[in-house]
Amino acid sequence: MSSQPIPASAALPAAGRGQASIVILAIAAFVIVTTEFLMVGLLPALARDLGVTVSAAGQLVTLFAVVVMVFGPVLTAWLSHRERKGLFLSVLVLFAVANAVAAMAPNLWVLGIARIVPALALPVFWGTASDTAAQLAGPGRAGRAVSRVYLGISGAMLLGIPLGTLAGEVLGWRGAFWMLAALSLLVAALLHWLMPTLTPGPRVRMTEQARILRDPNFVANVAISVLVFTAMFTGYTYLAALLERVAQIPPAQVGWWLMGFGAVGLIGNGLGGLWVDRRPLLTTAAFCMLLAAGMVATVLLARIPIGLVLALTVWGVANTALYPVCQIRVMKAAPQAQALAGTLNVSAANGGIALGAVLGGASIPWWGVGSVGFVGAAVAVLAAGAALAARAVARR
Repeated sequence: MSSQPIPASAALPAAGRGQASIVILAIAAFVIVTTEFLMVGLLPALARDLGVTVSAAGQLVTLFAVVVMVFGPVLTAWLSHRERKGLFLSVLVLFAVANAVAAMAPNLWVLGIARIVPALALPVFWGTASDTAAQLAGPGRAGRAVSRVYLGISGAMLLGIPLGTLAGEVLGWRGAFWMLAALSLLVAALLHWLMPTLTPGPRVRMTEQARILRDPNFVANVAISVLVFTAMFTGYTYLAALLERVAQIPPAQVGWWLMGFGAVGLIGNGLGGLWVDRRPLLTTAAFCMLLAAGMVATVLLARIPIGLVLALTVWGVANTALYPVCQIRVMKAAPQAQALAGTLNVSAANGGIALGAVLGGASIPWWGVGSVGFVGAAVAVLAAGAALAARAVARR
Protein backbone atom coordinates (compact mmCIF):
# COMPACT_ATOMS: atom_id res chain seq x y z
CA MET A 1 0.00 0.00 0.00
CA SER A 2 1.44 3.33 -1.02
CA SER A 3 2.19 5.73 1.77
CA GLN A 4 2.23 8.84 -0.41
CA PRO A 5 -0.10 11.52 0.97
CA ILE A 6 -3.25 12.05 -1.05
CA PRO A 7 -5.97 14.66 -0.56
CA ALA A 8 -8.96 13.25 1.30
CA SER A 9 -11.41 15.41 -0.56
CA ALA A 10 -10.25 14.65 -4.09
CA ALA A 11 -8.76 11.24 -4.77
CA LEU A 12 -10.43 9.08 -2.19
CA PRO A 13 -14.17 9.20 -2.93
CA ALA A 14 -13.60 7.13 -6.08
CA ALA A 15 -11.19 4.76 -4.41
CA GLY A 16 -12.04 1.56 -2.56
CA ARG A 17 -9.55 2.59 0.09
CA GLY A 18 -11.85 5.43 1.11
CA GLN A 19 -14.76 3.09 1.81
CA ALA A 20 -12.47 0.61 3.56
CA SER A 21 -11.16 3.43 5.74
CA ILE A 22 -14.70 4.35 6.80
CA VAL A 23 -15.35 0.72 7.76
CA ILE A 24 -12.14 0.64 9.81
CA LEU A 25 -13.15 3.87 11.55
CA ALA A 26 -16.48 2.24 12.44
CA ILE A 27 -14.64 -0.74 13.93
CA ALA A 28 -12.38 1.63 15.85
CA ALA A 29 -15.50 3.41 17.13
CA PHE A 30 -16.82 0.04 18.31
CA VAL A 31 -13.66 -0.53 20.37
CA ILE A 32 -13.65 3.00 21.77
CA VAL A 33 -17.31 3.01 22.82
CA THR A 34 -16.98 -0.47 24.34
CA THR A 35 -13.97 0.76 26.33
CA GLU A 36 -15.99 3.74 27.57
CA PHE A 37 -19.14 1.92 28.70
CA LEU A 38 -17.99 -1.63 29.50
CA MET A 39 -17.04 -0.39 32.96
CA VAL A 40 -20.77 -0.30 33.83
CA GLY A 41 -21.09 -4.06 33.38
CA LEU A 42 -17.86 -4.80 35.23
CA LEU A 43 -18.46 -2.61 38.30
CA PRO A 44 -19.64 -5.29 40.76
CA ALA A 45 -16.75 -7.70 40.09
CA LEU A 46 -14.23 -4.89 39.93
CA ALA A 47 -15.40 -3.43 43.24
CA ARG A 48 -15.16 -6.81 44.96
CA ASP A 49 -11.68 -7.49 43.64
CA LEU A 50 -10.28 -4.07 44.58
CA GLY A 51 -12.04 -3.95 47.94
CA VAL A 52 -14.10 -0.80 47.27
CA THR A 53 -17.81 -0.05 47.15
CA VAL A 54 -19.73 -0.16 43.88
CA SER A 55 -20.55 3.53 44.26
CA ALA A 56 -16.84 4.37 44.62
CA ALA A 57 -15.98 2.31 41.55
CA GLY A 58 -18.86 3.95 39.73
CA GLN A 59 -17.12 7.30 39.99
CA LEU A 60 -14.77 6.02 37.28
CA VAL A 61 -17.68 6.38 34.86
CA THR A 62 -18.25 9.96 36.01
CA LEU A 63 -14.51 10.67 35.78
CA PHE A 64 -14.42 9.49 32.18
CA ALA A 65 -17.35 11.70 31.14
CA VAL A 66 -16.01 14.79 32.92
CA VAL A 67 -12.55 14.44 31.33
CA VAL A 68 -14.13 14.09 27.88
CA MET A 69 -16.32 17.13 28.44
CA VAL A 70 -13.62 19.44 29.82
CA PHE A 71 -10.52 18.58 27.80
CA GLY A 72 -11.94 17.33 24.50
CA PRO A 73 -12.38 20.64 22.65
CA VAL A 74 -8.95 22.00 23.56
CA LEU A 75 -7.10 18.82 22.60
CA THR A 76 -8.99 18.49 19.30
CA ALA A 77 -8.30 22.11 18.35
CA TRP A 78 -4.63 21.55 19.15
CA LEU A 79 -4.36 18.33 17.12
CA SER A 80 -6.82 19.00 14.28
CA HIS A 81 -4.05 19.79 11.76
CA ARG A 82 -2.24 16.49 12.34
CA GLU A 83 -2.18 13.86 9.59
CA ARG A 84 -5.25 11.74 10.33
CA LYS A 85 -3.90 8.23 9.76
CA GLY A 86 -1.07 8.81 12.23
CA LEU A 87 -3.45 10.46 14.67
CA PHE A 88 -5.88 7.52 14.63
CA LEU A 89 -3.01 5.05 15.04
CA SER A 90 -1.81 6.99 18.07
CA VAL A 91 -5.30 6.98 19.59
CA LEU A 92 -5.71 3.21 19.14
CA VAL A 93 -2.27 2.42 20.55
CA LEU A 94 -3.07 4.72 23.48
CA PHE A 95 -6.30 2.79 24.08
CA ALA A 96 -4.39 -0.50 23.93
CA VAL A 97 -1.86 0.67 26.52
CA ALA A 98 -4.55 2.16 28.77
CA ASN A 99 -6.62 -1.04 28.69
CA ALA A 100 -3.52 -3.10 29.48
CA VAL A 101 -2.74 -0.84 32.46
CA ALA A 102 -6.36 -1.18 33.60
CA ALA A 103 -6.06 -4.96 33.40
CA MET A 104 -3.00 -4.86 35.70
CA ALA A 105 -4.24 -2.09 38.04
CA PRO A 106 -3.50 -3.00 41.70
CA ASN A 107 -5.91 -0.39 43.10
CA LEU A 108 -8.61 2.13 42.22
CA TRP A 109 -6.13 5.00 41.81
CA VAL A 110 -4.12 3.28 39.08
CA LEU A 111 -7.35 2.22 37.41
CA GLY A 112 -8.49 5.85 37.51
CA ILE A 113 -5.33 6.95 35.69
CA ALA A 114 -5.88 4.18 33.15
CA ARG A 115 -9.36 5.63 32.51
CA ILE A 116 -8.23 9.25 32.25
CA VAL A 117 -5.85 8.54 29.37
CA PRO A 118 -8.45 7.11 26.92
CA ALA A 119 -10.93 9.77 28.05
CA LEU A 120 -8.49 12.39 26.74
CA ALA A 121 -8.17 10.58 23.40
CA LEU A 122 -11.85 9.72 22.83
CA PRO A 123 -13.11 13.21 21.86
CA VAL A 124 -10.11 13.70 19.58
CA PHE A 125 -11.10 10.52 17.76
CA TRP A 126 -14.78 11.45 17.43
CA GLY A 127 -14.11 14.99 16.26
CA THR A 128 -11.53 14.00 13.65
CA ALA A 129 -13.12 10.68 12.61
CA SER A 130 -16.41 12.36 11.74
CA ASP A 131 -14.60 15.06 9.79
CA THR A 132 -12.38 12.50 8.02
CA ALA A 133 -15.32 10.26 7.08
CA ALA A 134 -17.11 13.26 5.57
CA GLN A 135 -14.01 14.12 3.53
CA LEU A 136 -13.50 10.54 2.40
CA ALA A 137 -17.10 10.28 1.19
CA GLY A 138 -17.11 13.57 -0.68
CA PRO A 139 -19.76 16.29 -1.05
CA GLY A 140 -23.38 15.23 -0.57
CA ARG A 141 -22.48 11.94 1.07
CA ALA A 142 -21.13 13.17 4.41
CA GLY A 143 -24.23 12.21 6.38
CA ARG A 144 -24.18 8.59 5.27
CA ALA A 145 -20.42 8.33 5.82
CA VAL A 146 -20.58 9.69 9.37
CA SER A 147 -23.56 7.44 10.14
CA ARG A 148 -21.46 4.45 9.06
CA VAL A 149 -18.78 5.43 11.55
CA TYR A 150 -21.51 5.74 14.16
CA LEU A 151 -22.49 2.14 13.47
CA GLY A 152 -19.65 1.48 15.90
CA ILE A 153 -21.85 2.86 18.69
CA SER A 154 -24.74 0.59 17.68
CA GLY A 155 -22.37 -2.35 17.48
CA ALA A 156 -20.96 -1.61 20.92
CA MET A 157 -24.44 -1.44 22.44
CA LEU A 158 -25.62 -4.54 20.58
CA LEU A 159 -22.55 -6.76 21.01
CA GLY A 160 -19.52 -5.09 22.56
CA ILE A 161 -20.87 -4.19 25.99
CA PRO A 162 -23.05 -7.33 26.52
CA LEU A 163 -20.36 -9.71 25.25
CA GLY A 164 -17.65 -7.84 27.17
CA THR A 165 -19.70 -8.22 30.33
CA LEU A 166 -20.10 -11.95 29.66
CA ALA A 167 -16.34 -12.20 29.03
CA GLY A 168 -15.81 -10.51 32.37
CA GLU A 169 -17.88 -13.24 34.01
CA VAL A 170 -15.76 -15.97 32.38
CA LEU A 171 -12.29 -14.38 32.33
CA GLY A 172 -12.69 -11.84 35.12
CA TRP A 173 -12.81 -8.08 34.68
CA ARG A 174 -9.06 -7.99 34.07
CA GLY A 175 -9.47 -10.49 31.23
CA ALA A 176 -12.10 -8.23 29.63
CA PHE A 177 -9.65 -5.31 29.61
CA TRP A 178 -6.91 -7.54 28.16
CA MET A 179 -9.30 -8.44 25.33
CA LEU A 180 -9.94 -4.75 24.64
CA ALA A 181 -6.21 -4.06 24.61
CA ALA A 182 -5.64 -6.82 22.05
CA LEU A 183 -8.60 -5.67 19.94
CA SER A 184 -7.27 -2.08 19.95
CA LEU A 185 -3.93 -3.28 18.56
CA LEU A 186 -5.67 -5.41 15.93
CA VAL A 187 -7.73 -2.47 14.68
CA ALA A 188 -4.59 -0.30 14.69
CA ALA A 189 -2.91 -2.86 12.41
CA LEU A 190 -5.88 -2.92 10.03
CA LEU A 191 -5.95 0.85 9.91
CA HIS A 192 -2.21 0.95 9.19
CA TRP A 193 -2.60 -1.35 6.19
CA LEU A 194 -5.92 -0.13 4.77
CA MET A 195 -6.08 3.62 5.34
CA PRO A 196 -4.10 5.87 3.01
CA THR A 197 -1.97 8.66 4.38
CA LEU A 198 -4.06 11.80 4.12
CA THR A 199 -2.79 15.26 3.35
CA PRO A 200 -2.54 17.16 6.65
CA GLY A 201 -4.82 20.15 6.96
CA PRO A 202 -3.43 23.64 7.48
CA ARG A 203 -2.56 24.60 11.03
CA VAL A 204 -5.19 26.96 12.37
CA ARG A 205 -4.64 28.80 15.62
CA MET A 206 -6.93 27.83 18.47
CA THR A 207 -8.19 31.40 18.67
CA GLU A 208 -9.24 31.23 15.03
CA GLN A 209 -11.02 27.89 15.50
CA ALA A 210 -12.69 29.16 18.66
CA ARG A 211 -14.35 31.91 16.63
CA ILE A 212 -17.13 29.45 15.88
CA LEU A 213 -18.25 30.05 19.48
CA ARG A 214 -19.19 33.60 18.44
CA ASP A 215 -21.70 32.25 15.93
CA PRO A 216 -25.17 32.17 17.55
CA ASN A 217 -26.33 29.51 15.09
CA PHE A 218 -23.48 27.19 16.07
CA VAL A 219 -23.97 27.77 19.80
CA ALA A 220 -27.68 27.06 19.36
CA ASN A 221 -26.89 23.76 17.67
CA VAL A 222 -24.56 22.72 20.51
CA ALA A 223 -27.23 23.67 23.08
CA ILE A 224 -29.77 21.56 21.19
CA SER A 225 -27.39 18.59 21.49
CA VAL A 226 -27.28 19.06 25.25
CA LEU A 227 -31.08 18.92 25.36
CA VAL A 228 -31.22 15.90 23.04
CA PHE A 229 -28.74 13.83 25.05
CA THR A 230 -30.37 14.87 28.32
CA ALA A 231 -33.65 13.50 26.96
CA MET A 232 -32.03 10.31 25.70
CA PHE A 233 -30.20 9.45 28.90
CA THR A 234 -32.96 10.48 31.30
CA GLY A 235 -34.64 7.30 30.10
CA TYR A 236 -31.86 5.09 28.73
CA THR A 237 -29.79 5.20 31.94
CA TYR A 238 -32.66 3.51 33.78
CA LEU A 239 -34.04 1.37 30.96
CA ALA A 240 -32.97 -1.89 32.61
CA ALA A 241 -34.70 -0.90 35.85
CA LEU A 242 -37.80 0.16 33.92
CA LEU A 243 -37.98 -3.20 32.15
CA GLU A 244 -37.53 -5.11 35.38
CA ARG A 245 -39.82 -3.13 37.69
CA VAL A 246 -42.50 -1.72 35.40
CA ALA A 247 -42.65 -4.29 32.59
CA GLN A 248 -41.97 -7.14 35.06
CA ILE A 249 -39.30 -8.67 32.81
CA PRO A 250 -37.36 -11.36 34.73
CA PRO A 251 -33.86 -10.05 35.60
CA ALA A 252 -32.21 -12.90 33.67
CA GLN A 253 -33.98 -11.75 30.48
CA VAL A 254 -33.34 -8.01 30.73
CA GLY A 255 -30.00 -8.30 28.96
CA TRP A 256 -31.64 -9.86 25.92
CA TRP A 257 -34.19 -7.04 25.77
CA LEU A 258 -31.37 -4.51 25.91
CA MET A 259 -29.61 -6.35 23.10
CA GLY A 260 -32.79 -6.14 21.04
CA PHE A 261 -32.97 -2.41 21.80
CA GLY A 262 -29.47 -2.06 20.37
CA ALA A 263 -30.34 -4.19 17.33
CA VAL A 264 -33.29 -2.05 16.20
CA GLY A 265 -31.05 0.97 16.69
CA LEU A 266 -29.19 -0.09 13.54
CA ILE A 267 -32.29 1.01 11.58
CA GLY A 268 -32.23 4.42 13.20
CA ASN A 269 -28.54 4.85 12.47
CA GLY A 270 -29.19 4.42 8.76
CA LEU A 271 -32.26 6.66 8.68
CA GLY A 272 -30.51 9.46 10.55
CA GLY A 273 -27.58 9.50 8.16
CA LEU A 274 -29.94 9.38 5.16
CA TRP A 275 -31.95 12.50 6.03
CA VAL A 276 -29.69 14.77 8.07
CA ASP A 277 -27.62 16.11 5.15
CA ARG A 278 -30.57 18.01 3.64
CA ARG A 279 -32.58 19.08 6.70
CA PRO A 280 -30.43 18.74 9.83
CA LEU A 281 -32.64 20.68 12.26
CA LEU A 282 -35.91 19.26 10.92
CA THR A 283 -34.48 15.74 11.15
CA THR A 284 -33.43 16.41 14.74
CA ALA A 285 -36.92 17.62 15.64
CA ALA A 286 -38.58 14.62 13.97
CA PHE A 287 -36.46 12.04 15.78
CA CYS A 288 -36.89 13.88 19.10
CA MET A 289 -40.66 13.60 18.76
CA LEU A 290 -40.26 9.92 17.83
CA LEU A 291 -38.07 9.49 20.92
CA ALA A 292 -40.72 11.11 23.13
CA ALA A 293 -43.44 8.89 21.67
CA GLY A 294 -41.34 5.75 22.20
CA MET A 295 -40.52 6.62 25.81
CA VAL A 296 -44.13 7.36 26.78
CA ALA A 297 -45.47 4.31 24.92
CA THR A 298 -42.94 2.05 26.64
CA VAL A 299 -44.28 3.04 30.05
CA LEU A 300 -47.95 2.93 29.05
CA LEU A 301 -47.68 -0.41 27.21
CA ALA A 302 -45.17 -2.02 29.57
CA ARG A 303 -47.53 -4.88 30.57
CA ILE A 304 -48.62 -5.67 26.99
CA PRO A 305 -45.85 -7.76 25.35
CA ILE A 306 -46.50 -6.82 21.71
CA GLY A 307 -47.08 -3.18 22.69
CA LEU A 308 -43.83 -3.14 24.67
CA VAL A 309 -41.91 -4.54 21.70
CA LEU A 310 -43.33 -1.92 19.32
CA ALA A 311 -42.73 0.92 21.78
CA LEU A 312 -39.13 -0.12 22.44
CA THR A 313 -38.60 -0.38 18.68
CA VAL A 314 -39.67 3.23 18.20
CA TRP A 315 -37.55 4.34 21.17
CA GLY A 316 -34.50 2.38 19.98
CA VAL A 317 -34.69 3.67 16.40
CA ALA A 318 -34.96 7.30 17.52
CA ASN A 319 -32.36 6.94 20.26
CA THR A 320 -29.64 5.59 17.96
CA ALA A 321 -30.53 7.89 15.05
CA LEU A 322 -29.89 10.95 17.18
CA TYR A 323 -26.20 10.07 17.69
CA PRO A 324 -25.11 10.73 14.07
CA VAL A 325 -27.84 13.32 13.52
CA CYS A 326 -26.50 15.56 16.29
CA GLN A 327 -22.88 15.08 15.23
CA ILE A 328 -23.52 15.88 11.57
CA ARG A 329 -25.83 18.78 12.39
CA VAL A 330 -23.25 20.51 14.60
CA MET A 331 -20.45 19.91 12.09
CA LYS A 332 -22.53 21.41 9.30
CA ALA A 333 -23.06 24.50 11.44
CA ALA A 334 -19.29 25.14 11.47
CA PRO A 335 -17.80 24.01 8.13
CA GLN A 336 -14.65 26.04 8.76
CA ALA A 337 -13.72 24.07 11.92
CA GLN A 338 -15.51 20.74 11.66
CA ALA A 339 -13.10 18.75 13.84
CA LEU A 340 -13.48 21.18 16.73
CA ALA A 341 -17.23 21.38 16.11
CA GLY A 342 -17.52 17.60 16.26
CA THR A 343 -15.62 17.46 19.53
CA LEU A 344 -17.69 20.26 21.06
CA ASN A 345 -20.74 18.18 20.21
CA VAL A 346 -19.16 15.17 21.95
CA SER A 347 -18.56 17.37 25.01
CA ALA A 348 -22.15 18.60 24.86
CA ALA A 349 -23.33 15.00 24.58
CA ASN A 350 -21.37 13.99 27.68
CA GLY A 351 -22.83 16.94 29.56
CA GLY A 352 -26.30 15.82 28.49
CA ILE A 353 -25.55 12.23 29.51
CA ALA A 354 -24.56 13.33 33.00
CA LEU A 355 -27.55 15.70 33.29
CA GLY A 356 -29.99 13.08 32.03
CA ALA A 357 -28.75 10.50 34.53
CA VAL A 358 -29.17 13.02 37.35
CA LEU A 359 -32.62 14.12 36.15
CA GLY A 360 -33.90 10.57 35.78
CA GLY A 361 -32.41 9.56 39.11
CA ALA A 362 -34.06 12.52 40.83
CA SER A 363 -37.50 11.69 39.42
CA ILE A 364 -37.53 8.06 40.58
CA PRO A 365 -37.88 8.71 44.35
CA TRP A 366 -40.78 11.08 43.67
CA TRP A 367 -42.79 9.29 40.98
CA GLY A 368 -41.25 5.82 40.50
CA VAL A 369 -39.10 4.26 37.79
CA GLY A 370 -41.76 4.70 35.13
CA SER A 371 -41.47 8.47 35.49
CA VAL A 372 -38.16 8.50 33.61
CA GLY A 373 -40.09 7.82 30.40
CA PHE A 374 -42.34 10.85 30.89
CA VAL A 375 -39.59 13.18 32.09
CA GLY A 376 -37.30 12.13 29.22
CA ALA A 377 -40.16 12.62 26.76
CA ALA A 378 -40.81 16.13 28.08
CA VAL A 379 -37.16 17.07 27.52
CA ALA A 380 -37.28 15.49 24.06
CA VAL A 381 -40.29 17.64 23.11
CA LEU A 382 -38.40 20.69 24.42
CA ALA A 383 -35.41 19.72 22.24
CA ALA A 384 -37.68 19.33 19.20
CA GLY A 385 -39.15 22.78 19.83
CA ALA A 386 -35.68 24.27 20.15
CA ALA A 387 -34.61 22.66 16.85
CA LEU A 388 -37.67 24.01 15.03
CA ALA A 389 -37.13 27.47 16.51
CA ALA A 390 -33.48 27.46 15.44
CA ARG A 391 -34.54 26.39 11.95
CA ALA A 392 -37.06 29.21 11.72
CA VAL A 393 -34.45 31.77 12.81
CA ALA A 394 -31.88 30.39 10.34
CA ARG A 395 -34.37 30.55 7.45
CA ARG A 396 -35.14 34.20 8.25
